[in-house]
Amino acid sequence: MADPTTIPTLLLLLLLSSLLFTTTLSDPCTNRRIHILPLPPRFNTDLLSLCNASFLALSDSPPFCDSFDNHFLGPNIPDRFSSSLFRSDPRLLEPLFHHRLQSSYPCLTPSASEADAVFLPYYASLDALPFLFSPPLFNSSPSHGLSLHQYLRFDHPQVLSRRHGHDLFLILSGVAWDYNQKPNADPVLWGTSFLRLPEFVNFTVLTLESRPWPWQEHAIPYVTSFHPTSLPRLNDWLSRAARSMRTTLMLFAGGGASVKAAASPTSRPNIRSTIISQCANRTNMCTLVDCSAGVCTRDPVLYIIPMLKSKFCLQPPGDTPTRRSTFSSIITGCIPVFFETTSAKKQYGWHLPKSRYDEFSVYISKEDVVFGGVRIADVLEAIPEEKVRRMREKVLELAPRIMYMDHRSGDDFKGVKDAFDLAIDGTLRRIQRRVQVLKEADSNQIYSIDDEVEEEQSAFGF
Repeated sequence: MADPTTIPTLLLLLLLSSLLFTTTLSDPCTNRRIHILPLPPRFNTDLLSLCNASFLALSDSPPFCDSFDNHFLGPNIPDRFSSSLFRSDPRLLEPLFHHRLQSSYPCLTPSASEADAVFLPYYASLDALPFLFSPPLFNSSPSHGLSLHQYLRFDHPQVLSRRHGHDLFLILSGVAWDYNQKPNADPVLWGTSFLRLPEFVNFTVLTLESRPWPWQEHAIPYVTSFHPTSLPRLNDWLSRAARSMRTTLMLFAGGGASVKAAASPTSRPNIRSTIISQCANRTNMCTLVDCSAGVCTRDPVLYIIPMLKSKFCLQPPGDTPTRRSTFSSIITGCIPVFFETTSAKKQYGWHLPKSRYDEFSVYISKEDVVFGGVRIADVLEAIPEEKVRRMREKVLELAPRIMYMDHRSGDDFKGVKDAFDLAIDGTLRRIQRRVQVLKEADSNQIYSIDDEVEEEQSAFGF
């Protein structure tokens, strides 16, 4: 029989334990605390001055200084079509993500030691521009990023050593292949060696396109031109896209080398030139939007309106498999048509359900089109109209997941998660699992963790 004098003490302990348990369950920041590591301006804001560097003339993209407006969403396009359209530049995802995290993420912590993850506000792709386009630095590309690691090693050694870098993450606003050059390559090839450097091998890097072995990086959506400021504006847009009269069967928006190649009688057959050739022969059911010289970035209405009028949007690979146009097509309710699985299905598992692509997209092998005589229009015309309607509904259900909302108004979007939210969720999930493996002293498993399984099973509601 318990000593009566101890009962009040036991009850007090039980009460305190219950309160602690309830507090833990109700704390929305449990396992979600992020520390933004302070970095000197030379690693971020100073790099913005490269927006009009003379060496950009060697690239296919125009200067991007005017895209700094509205916290890097770009200038709003006033009095035209939609108040949620902006002249956004995908090269500015790094400062855009940094600002969004800093200004509206609810679980920031000033202490790295208390954080579940540490964000490095390093504008890596902007820092890479001189290595990619300034001839005097072409042979120095393996040093891209080393100054950051040196700074971390001397100024924040405890952050590096605590979990061996497994809880650090950053944004790389480019395709991983541009940062995949071997450090000792001879001759020096295109790109930098940032993702090949052992100093960064344990960091999680969020890129616009990942390599086939995405244990180091993970792909997140390109920045499009549509950024709704509130839930009503988002719903108005989705309703408009759902009601849109789609009088064109298919559309291809592209430019640069693909357009020139299609016009050249000596060019080798490829999927883009074949698409352009097939469209030229079926102008009554195919729309071509020429985006050469960056005109579509400067005026997104050039492709947004035609996408709203098209049933299917063709997404052929270019220099690399992925395309910004994929996400623009989803936002407009234009069903994406892929010609490689690496164009999206093997990339964006945190945002688009890998096992359900047949519900919201069409796949046609590029080899069948280029060498097998398959006519794209014939394949798409054969899809029953009722199935097309259901696919479009699924596309628009997914649309909020790949947008970067405009959170400047403070609207909470009533729990609707966008591309930023899901990128954070996926990153925290990956880091949490890696840290758990480290605690279990089973580091050999750390690179075989499938951090998309949970997303497939629980997050997609259709």
